[in-house]
Amino acid sequence: MTNTSLIISPLVSIYFLIPLLFISFIYCIYLILRQNKGCYFRVLAILVLAGALLDPAIEDEKRQSQKSYVSIVVDRSDSQKLGRRLSQTDEALDLLKKRLIDFPSIEPKIIDFYTTDGGLSGTRLFDSLRTLLKDIPSDRLSGVILLTDGIIQDIPKHIEQLEIAAPLHAFVTGNADEHDRRIELVESPRFGIVGKQQIIRARIIDTGNDKDRVKISVKKDGQEIQSYSPVPGDIVNIKVNIDHAGANIIELETPVASNELTPNNNKAFVSIEGARDQLKVLLVSGEPNPGERSWRNLLRSDPNVELVHFTILRPPEKVDPTPASELSLIAFPTADLFGPKINEFDLIIFDRYFNQTFLPSTYFENVKKYINNGGAFLAVVGPDYATTKGIFYSPLETILPAKPTGAVVEQAFRPSISKLGERHPVTRDLNHINNLPQTWGHWFRQVEGQIVAGSPILNGANDLPLLVVSRQEKGRVALLLSDQIWLWSRGFDGGGPYTELSRKLAHWLMKEPELEEEAITARADGNQVLIIRQTMQESVSPVTITSPSGATRTVELSGKAPGLWQAHLSIDELGLWRFTTDKLSTSLQVGSQITKETEDLISSTETLQSIALATGGSVRRLEKGKGEIELPRLLQLPPSKTYQGLDWIALKDTHSSELIGLKVFPLAIGFGAMCILMLFILIAWFSEGYVRKIRK
Repeated sequence: MTNTSLIISPLVSIYFLIPLLFISFIYCIYLILRQNKGCYFRVLAILVLAGALLDPAIEDEKRQSQKSYVSIVVDRSDSQKLGRRLSQTDEALDLLKKRLIDFPSIEPKIIDFYTTDGGLSGTRLFDSLRTLLKDIPSDRLSGVILLTDGIIQDIPKHIEQLEIAAPLHAFVTGNADEHDRRIELVESPRFGIVGKQQIIRARIIDTGNDKDRVKISVKKDGQEIQSYSPVPGDIVNIKVNIDHAGANIIELETPVASNELTPNNNKAFVSIEGARDQLKVLLVSGEPNPGERSWRNLLRSDPNVELVHFTILRPPEKVDPTPASELSLIAFPTADLFGPKINEFDLIIFDRYFNQTFLPSTYFENVKKYINNGGAFLAVVGPDYATTKGIFYSPLETILPAKPTGAVVEQAFRPSISKLGERHPVTRDLNHINNLPQTWGHWFRQVEGQIVAGSPILNGANDLPLLVVSRQEKGRVALLLSDQIWLWSRGFDGGGPYTELSRKLAHWLMKEPELEEEAITARADGNQVLIIRQTMQESVSPVTITSPSGATRTVELSGKAPGLWQAHLSIDELGLWRFTTDKLSTSLQVGSQITKETEDLISSTETLQSIALATGGSVRRLEKGKGEIELPRLLQLPPSKTYQGLDWIALKDTHSSELIGLKVFPLAIGFGAMCILMLFILIAWFSEGYVRKIRK
C-alpha cells in the first residue's frame, strides 16, 4: 500500500512567517492595483520566496496493513458452573472463532477468568480484560467481547475507566426465567458467652416467591433445635444458646424449591466461638493446711476467676472460748452458697474438708444434686479421708470415684502417669511440657483408695491410684488422694506440673471440648485440614468426611501419640465440612460460605448495559429458547457511534498499518528554487527599468 501526500515544513517560526506572508499579500495587492507592468513578476518573486520558506515537499509512504485485535474474555467463575452456562459459553466461543475466520484482518485474543481466593472478591472480569489489553496497542483494538453470566463485581462506573476506544459486546449465559432461593445472613455474631444467648438475623431471598411462607430449620452442632416460617424478605431473629466453649456451629437450612437454580445456597452456617465469662469457683477448705494457700493463690492469680473461699477455722469438737464474732467480721452465708446459689458456680473444690458435722447433710445433698445436674466437683483429701470423718462417709459417697481402705501411705514417692493417663487429655502431655521431658518432685503422703468408678490417671506410692476422674450423670468429679500437691507449687525437689495439671483438670471438669476423652476435632489452615481424634481406646475407625456439596469419602487416621490420632486433608470447597467416626461427629466451616461470587446467582443482562451502550456495543442473551444458543451477524465498520443492530453486531475497522518505506521530494529548496527566484527578480527589474527609458 502506497500513500502520496504534500507536506509543509516551515523553515522559520510560524509566528514570524504568518505576519510576513500577510504583509507580502498586502504588498502584492497594492502592486496589482497600481497596474505596474513589472508588478506581476514581483508578485511571482514574493510567492517563490514564500514557498521556499514553507519548504513544501512530496512525501511517498509505503505501508503494510496490520491486523486488528478483538479481545474475548471468557468467564469460567464458579457461578458459570451452574446449569448449562459453561456449555453455552463454549458453544458461543467456538462459533465466534468460526465467524472471525471471515475477517482476516482481525485476530482474536482470548483470556479465561477463573474464580480466585475462594470467590471472596467475586468475578473480577475487567481486571482480566485490562491484563489482556496491556499487550494490544490501543489503535489496533477492534472490539471487546465478554462471554459471561453477568455476575461481575468490578464493572467500571464510567466509560473513562474502561480506557478503550472500541465497542464492547457482552453475551450472557443462562436464561431469563431462572429461579433461586437462598438464605442471607444479615447479622451473625462471631463470639458468645457460654450460658448466654446470641441472636442471628437472617432472611430468605426467593426470586420466584414473595408471599408464601418458607421454613427455616435451625441446627446446633448437628441437632435441630427450632424452626421458623417467615415470608421471603422478612428478617428473622434466631435465638441460640451458647452451651460450651469453642466453636458452636449453627446451621440454617430452607427446603429446595422446584426448578431451583442450585440448592447450594439454601444453607447458611454460623460459627460462634464460645468463651466463658468469669469462672465462679467455690473453694471449701477444712482446717488450715499448707496446701490451702496454694489453691487460693492459683485461683486468685487468674483474673477470669471469681473465687468464693470458705475456710473452717474452728471445728465444733474443738474447745475454744473465743466468741464467733471475734473470729470473723461477718457471718459466712453458707445457707445461700449451698442452697439457692450453688448452681451459679462453675466449679466446687473441697480441700481437706472432713468435718461433715459443720455442714448439714442437706448441703451435701445439694452438692450431689449440683453434680448430677452437670456441675464440676474436685475433692483434694488428706489422712482424714481414710477415717469415718471423711467426706466419703456422707451423702457424697455415691459420686466419689474411690473408696478409702482405711490406710494412709507415709513414704516418699514420685507421682507418675498411669496406663490410662497416658491416653487421657488431662495428663497425656504432662511428661513433655514445652516438648521437654519432665522430672517430678517427691510427695510423702497418700490415702490408699479402691476404685469404684472412673479412671485413675495418676499413680502414687506403690502404683496406687492418686488422681481419679469420673463422670456422674451429667456432671464430673475428680478425686486427688493426697494433700501434698502444694509441694510442686513451691518447687520442692524440682517441683512438678502443678499449674498445668490444675488448669487442665479444671477445664476437663467444666467440659472443655478439647479435653474430651472421646472426641474428634478439625482445624483448617488455608486449604489444609488437620483431623484430630482423641480416644481412650487402642485403635480407631476411619473418619467419614462429607463435603459442602454432599460428596463423602473416608480417610484413615495415623497414631501420633497414645490416645491421639491424626490425618491431614486437602480441600477444594468452601462451606461446612462434616467429620464422623465411632458415633462422634464434628463440623468445620472453611472460609465464608456466602461470598460475592455466590451471593446472587441469577444471570443478568442489566449489569453491563450502561458500560456497553457507552462504547456503542450491546448486551444480549445467548439462549433463544429450547436450549439452543444464537449469535447475531458479525460485521466490520469504520469508526462509528454505534456498532450494533437488531440482528447484528460490528467490530471497529482500525485501518491499522505499519510504515516500511518513506521517500520525500522537496519542491522549494536547492539551486533550482534559487534560480527561479533570481529570474523573477531580474525580469521585474528589467521590465521596470525598460519602461522608464521609453517614457523619457
